[in-house]
Amino acid sequence: MSAPGVQPRAGDQPDARVDAAFAAQPRERFLPESVRGQAALDQPLPIGFAQTNSQPTTVRDMLVLLDVHRGMKVLEVGAGTGWVLAMLAELVGVDGTAIGTERIHRLVEAGNANLVAADVPWARLVEADEHALGAPEEAPFDRILVSAMASRMPRALVAQLAPGGAMVAPVRMRMMRVVRGLPPHDDPDDAVVTEHGGYRFVPLIEP
Repeated sequence: MSAPGVQPRAGDQPDARVDAAFAAQPRERFLPESVRGQAALDQPLPIGFAQTNSQPTTVRDMLVLLDVHRGMKVLEVGAGTGWVLAMLAELVGVDGTAIGTERIHRLVEAGNANLVAADVPWARLVEADEHALGAPEEAPFDRILVSAMASRMPRALVAQLAPGGAMVAPVRMRMMRVVRGLPPHDDPDDAVVTEHGGYRFVPLIEP
């Protein structure tokens, strides 16, 4: 479902768009030098601070589920060193906005340097507010991607979706896609939730 005012092009397929984003933003550019030679492996890789750069097939699955279109405003929670955020920036294009949050200051610094090198100035990575999940002051978002495992459905993030917006988040080992309804059925508790297989992630740290 596209956000109001954001029209997908005829024949525009999520898989093809995601593959193009992967090609535009190679994984190795966002990895520490110590593991850069392992970038082609389809497995999580350490980026320091007990955090990982996610397995490429998992990232692809999530981005296809998220179904991002040009011109959208998107949020990634747990953006690490910026790889997925850079691909989200490719998907929304120059007329869109991609915002990432990350709680570890040194990863924020590294991620922003990576985004500069990636040439996506419409994307930015900010240090997470220890008292709030996501970026409520920047809401609403057309799409939200959560790159860490929640212990329960993060209702605070559902509330940051625009009406008709969608979130993809791993919750208790299951990948969830959440679509917020349109008025008058846009209460976060009325969002439609579907499951899309089992996955592993580092835990989501909630306030």
